Amino acid sequence: MPAKKTPIKATLKKVTAKRAKTAKTAKTANTAASKKVIKKSIKKPIAKVLTKKDEAGTPLSIVIRKRIQAEKARFHANDNIARFIQPGELEGLVDEVAEKMQAVLESLVIDTVSDHNTQNTSRRVAKMFVQEVFNGRYIEQPVLTKFPNISRLNELMIIGPITVRSACSHHLCPIMGRIWIGVLPSKESALIGLSKYSRLTEWVMCRPQIQEEAVVELADMLEKKIKPIGVAVVMDADHFCMQWRGVKDRDSKMINSVMRGAFLKDSNLRREFLALIERK
Repeated sequence: MPAKKTPIKATLKKVTAKRAKTAKTAKTANTAASKKVIKKSIKKPIAKVLTKKDEAGTPLSIVIRKRIQAEKARFHANDNIARFIQPGELEGLVDEVAEKMQAVLESLVIDTVSDHNTQNTSRRVAKMFVQEVFNGRYIEQPVLTKFPNISRLNELMIIGPITVRSACSHHLCPIMGRIWIGVLPSKESALIGLSKYSRLTEWVMCRPQIQEEAVVELADMLEKKIKPIGVAVVMDADHFCMQWRGVKDRDSKMINSVMRGAFLKDSNLRREFLALIERK
């Protein structure tokens, strides 16, 4: 009995179905592979962008703070941190302070949009802090030109009153006052120009601080720079943290002094210095 023949149409149908299934499987595999490749290619640039964004988004104050901490240096309110600040960064610091000062104004519920008086207050305050009243923290010490003591002077010199403006580090309220500096040079001491006393005083005072520490720092610097037989510093100031707020005693002042070397040991010299500044 002859073998039963499979119809040609049925055979063709099976072959076509098999080919379609194979093509579909290959297409699925290719699609999955393509997605994987695309996913990988997308991931890399995104990671780079995020890293770049993270670096660019770090506040400048944090960058400067990290430099200071890396050297285990101090950055109290009355410390100078100029050596940790790179050229051009002070303007960036002003921008950052202005942004945060704007947030302070908003937290105080002050309208900075429709009130024309406060529309740019945050930036004005930021510039005032960084470039003016606290700039003794951010700029290098003024250059002090020293001259040899050719005439071998060793008599009392008094410079003052030098007007000083500072701020209390407790409340950031103004400290306004005057300073007198007494110097008894030795025959070997260096001499500096009179204007340099004012410049150095301003540099020390333009920081948030307390008066007691400010005069000590000024006396230390003068001793180091001039190397005299004696140095005396007297400061007389109004403190707005006591006159403007708190007890609100507008007549109260603070007077303090630092005596070094001959001024500390010689009561006649000290008496002469104090008597002379009382007449000014």
